[in-house]
Amino acid sequence: MTSLQHKIDFVLTFAVENANPNGDPLNGNRPRTTAEGLGEMSDVAEKRKIRNRLQDAGERIFVQSTDRTDDGEKSLSDRWKAFTKTLSKEDQKDREALSYRACEQWIDVRSFGQVFAFKGKEKEGDASVSIPVRGPFTIQSAFSLEPIAIDDVQITKSVNGETTDTNKKSSDTMGMKHRVSGRAVYVTHGSISPQLAEKTGFTEKDAEKIKEALLTLFENDESSARPAGSMEVVNLAWFTHNSKAGQYSSAKVHRTAKVDEEGVITVDTAHIPGLHYEVLEGR
Repeated sequence: MTSLQHKIDFVLTFAVENANPNGDPLNGNRPRTTAEGLGEMSDVAEKRKIRNRLQDAGERIFVQSTDRTDDGEKSLSDRWKAFTKTLSKEDQKDREALSYRACEQWIDVRSFGQVFAFKGKEKEGDASVSIPVRGPFTIQSAFSLEPIAIDDVQITKSVNGETTDTNKKSSDTMGMKHRVSGRAVYVTHGSISPQLAEKTGFTEKDAEKIKEALLTLFENDESSARPAGSMEVVNLAWFTHNSKAGQYSSAKVHRTAKVDEEGVITVDTAHIPGLHYEVLEGR
């Protein structure tokens, strides 16, 4: 299948309402914030959700969440070893062939890239593996338009969790729950490079799958930290250039997307004449 022939840029807006979009484990799992107090969702968290949506759609994923494993493998190393066993002896020894086959096997590898760095078993004579794959898809961390306030809520229980020596009720305290107070709109930007797509085999069809994943980013993502309806994709502005090199720089394209307080995107076309784009509503 033909690899991607047109550079793509995009801008995504989403709303968070009384939810925790991306807890910071170094700060008590409170919603991430910048020094200026803006809410933040990391690019790693965004790609995790994209992977989950692609996996829901039946795509093969290399970096799977432990609770979403669909192939029975317990680690990335196990998944890699199981995969290489399906290859010919020649391909197993050829780094370029391994990279090509990995991109062919897993959509997240040919989209985001991956570093395969696993130790071999010395007693079996297996060599260590270190194969870097640079993917064509990049996305920035998402930041809120305005500084956010955070609610810190103590969680208590009304049942007796443990039997005590005195037969009294055990402690009611369970911990803390943190969430963005009220509603906040976040914005992120990204691009897909045709030059890197050529190296991984990323196709136009893959780009459409990524677009669909972005539009439905928070489907099947509900949890106590993110109740159903508390996370919503508002708009996706999708820019398709007429060449691999692109008609304009990604920075210039991203600046043309104007976002209002509700997360609605309008595009200032005066600075990007001739560039095809569409603004889509989240689903």
